[in-house]
Amino acid sequence: MPDDRRHTRHTRRAKRRDMTIDLTEAQYSRGGGATHPTHPMFLCLHGWGSNEMEMADLMRQIAPYNDYASLRGPVRLAGGDAFSPGAYAWFGERVPTGEDLDRAAYELALSIDRWVTNNLPDERQVVPLGFSQGGLLAVHLLRVNPKRYRAAVSLSGYLAPGVVPGTAPADGILDNYNVPVFYTYGKNDDVVPKYELFAAQAWLGEHTWLTTKSYRALDHNVSLEELTDLRQWLLDHDITSGIL
Repeated sequence: MPDDRRHTRHTRRAKRRDMTIDLTEAQYSRGGGATHPTHPMFLCLHGWGSNEMEMADLMRQIAPYNDYASLRGPVRLAGGDAFSPGAYAWFGERVPTGEDLDRAAYELALSIDRWVTNNLPDERQVVPLGFSQGGLLAVHLLRVNPKRYRAAVSLSGYLAPGVVPGTAPADGILDNYNVPVFYTYGKNDDVVPKYELFAAQAWLGEHTWLTTKSYRALDHNVSLEELTDLRQWLLDHDITSGIL
């Protein structure tokens, strides 16, 4: 199989407007993300301390016959023993909270949505898929622009509280779109507090077409069982062919 890493490239630089951040690093699947244009395209959003390459590796296990674009978060984390040189994040704190999270989630979701507008065809179906911080943003894209996204996947994610007016502008209409969402987490997650996981699960159940499951003995990570369930969900919703 060709090495997808040769398709890493600078994306077209969006003009900075209002609250948006320029996102300029993306890892594409082979063919520059245009090999299977009739399939939905995945928009991969990594977690804290990770990078776009790790999410690209995960996509080869989840949906190898779908195109993807994997974005790099704008926060470069410090080096040293705790991080590899390629450690990035979307938020500086591992699990930010409160009104600051509302504002940051809105700013980043707008930035990602603008990247989609500037770099992907309008007619291309897009499925955000994220882990942890990336999972929060995969869902927040629906809270900003629900009509643009075919479905969303949040693995070990959580939610911005939505208490700051205007930072989740589509919350009042999101349930009208009935967007399929796959949300899962480990019962032994030692990073995201359990009340945050439960709150995300409850909120998504009210606002989206939710499929959810928790996994015994899984910490803040992904498991083979979880990925098997995800592949079946993608097949059930006609997002992938189911072929590995």
